[in-house]
Formats: sequence, C-alpha cells, structure tokens
Amino acid sequence: MNLTAEEYYSTEGSLNNLEFRSKVTNERNIWFQNSHPLFSFMNQLIREQAVTSPLLFLLLFALSACNPPQTEPVPDISESLQEMTTASIELLSLLDEEQRSKAQRALDDEERYNFNFIPMTREGLMLSEMSLEQRIKTHDLLKTTLSSQGYLKVTGIMHLEDILHILEGENRRFDRDPEQYYVIFFGDPSDSEPWGWRFEGHHLSLTFTSVGVEQFSPTPAFMGTNPAEVRTGPYAGLRVLSGEEDLGRELVQSLSEEQLETAIIYDAAPREIITETDRDANLEEMAGLPVSGMTEGQAELLWHIIKEHAHNLKPDLAEAQLSQIREAGMEHLHFGWAGGLERGDPHYYRIHGPTVLFEYDNVQNNANHVHVVWRDLLNDFGEDLLRQHYESASNSHGHD
Repeated sequence: MNLTAEEYYSTEGSLNNLEFRSKVTNERNIWFQNSHPLFSFMNQLIREQAVTSPLLFLLLFALSACNPPQTEPVPDISESLQEMTTASIELLSLLDEEQRSKAQRALDDEERYNFNFIPMTREGLMLSEMSLEQRIKTHDLLKTTLSSQGYLKVTGIMHLEDILHILEGENRRFDRDPEQYYVIFFGDPSDSEPWGWRFEGHHLSLTFTSVGVEQFSPTPAFMGTNPAEVRTGPYAGLRVLSGEEDLGRELVQSLSEEQLETAIIYDAAPREIITETDRDANLEEMAGLPVSGMTEGQAELLWHIIKEHAHNLKPDLAEAQLSQIREAGMEHLHFGWAGGLERGDPHYYRIHGPTVLFEYDNVQNNANHVHVVWRDLLNDFGEDLLRQHYESASNSHGHD
C-alpha cells in the first residue's frame, strides 16, 4: 500500500483515526506476524490505542520497506489431516463386518457424488446402528476437521430434529430423528494415498477428500436449519445459522440505492438454492455487485461472510481455503441478493467468484427455513486434487 503525504497528513488527527490505523496495520499484519519479533508488542499497543505517535507508524513503515511482504505461506495442514486419518482408521477398526460393508466404498464409487440434504434413507452407517463407543469415535472424527463453531453448528442441526419432532406432531411427513445421520468412507484412510469420507443426514452434508496429509477438499459443504429460529418452548430464540443470515443482511442494508440496482439479481427470492445438489455447481454467469463496486467496509463485510463459512473448519484448514480464495482474487467476487431486506422477509443471496460459490436461501416455512451451501467450482469432491495426483503418478511411472 502506497500512501501519499497528502493522505498521510490529511487523515483526521494524523494517526489517531481508527480507520486509518486499521488500513495501515491490516495490510502489514500477515508479514509482521510471521517475520518480525517486535510485531506482537507494537500491534498490541496499536489495538489498545495506547500509542498513537507518528514515530511508531514511521517505524512500522520503515520495517516493512526493509522487508517487503512476500506471498503468504501456505498453511501447514498436515497435522489436522493426520489426525483425521488416524481417527478414521480407529473408527473403521471398531466396526464389524456387516457395519463395515455399509460404511465403506471404493474411492471411485459414484455414491461419492450423491450428496443430498433432504430426509431420506442414505448409503453409509447410521448413528443408530452404532455402539456407544463407535458414536463417540464418529464425533471425535468430526472434531478433527471442524472448529468448535463448526461442530456446534453440526450438532445444533442434528438437535433440531428433536425440536421438529415436537413441532410437527403426529401428522409429520418424516421421521425426525437425530440418530439418522450417516458416515461413509471412500477408499482406505491413508497418509499417502487419496481417500475421502462424508457425514450426512437431514440438512447436513459434509464431504471431505484428502490426498495424503498435504492436500484437502472440504466441499461440497451444506448446512440447513428448520426452524431457522426456534420461536416456542425452552429453546426459543435458538438460531443455529444466525451468522450467515445476519452478516448477509448487514451487507445488503449497507448498500446505496445505486449499488442495490446492481446487487439485486431477482425481485423474489427463489424457493431453493439455485445449484441444489448438482454435481457441477457452475452458474451461467456471475451476477450482482462486484467487489470493485463496494466501499472498503462493504468488501470487509463480504469477507466476513466468507470467513463465517470457512471457520466451520479447524483454523489451519480454514486458512488454507481462505488463502486459495484470496489467491483467485477478491476483486472477482460478486454479491447477489433477492427478496426482502428486512428480517423475516423471504430472501436469498450468493457470493460468486471464478473458483467459489456460496448460496444462502431462507424462503420456506414463512422464511424460517435456511439452506446454505459452499461449493468449490474447481475442486468439489476433491476433483482437481485427484486429477493432479493421478497425473503426477502417471508421469512418474512413465519415467521408470
């Protein structure tokens, strides 16, 4: 970031202005955190507004000029992937022959692409078919990939089945049961070869693909809630996916009338996410307001929405995914909205870029029923990772 003298001295109070200081430090944080021993002390003073001297900021600029920022390092995800592999092997070792026949398929089995989120009978081993020890190990496996936030969302979605069971009464169409969630493995868990697994049930479909302990794909990733907000009983006020809704609305309500003309892609919100459960999630075009048409604060809100999704993963796995989105270019992302702007209105939004798509929909059940999905347009189901792996293996064999 290059600041002119006019920009530097025209900032309100020179360096007391919080927005200005944030602009300076955000650009430098990645480098300082990783490479300079003075950073933690200096940045703490800045955050606490204990020091506002121009000399401190001149020192920051001098340090960064002597050591210009480099391309941010790729996060090391090997420890988490090793934990995921180990937990998978341990769970499979606890299954008897009949259970294992349900819980494991070949990596190239077409079932791997059959993700869904409606209440239905699925392939895999259901929680209700497991012993207590096996269930505990299944939750241990989930926690090797999910952050505490992500794990609470997953278990919250499962808990909503009990609430639906009560709300719908005896005339319910589906058997609402928090034990009707399935785990299935594709291939053999390995720290060197490709494999994957899925955890799925009503309003939940998490697909993970790994190539050794260095490469990882967490998509497609679907979460949903019904009710989106519990409005009666002891859990009244519970909103499992509140962040996804509130951040989206905060962004759209921050837009000017001119920006809204571009951001609104449909007058009425569609009843369902557009890509549904398609194997290929590509939309015809990127519609909506591009990041280039947003203020700095609006672009930051957009990034917060993306982080809300990514941070369902453990920090290292999340940062690896965020790094890929940044590398593809924030400037290429578009934000599209449909429906009403106020809480309680049926609404839909999406964030669409060259490599990624997030869709959010809240229309059904009087706009109290959320569907949200994260798709990697290049690497859903680990397709790009697997292609690279097999090409690499083929080339190495060709030179034997």
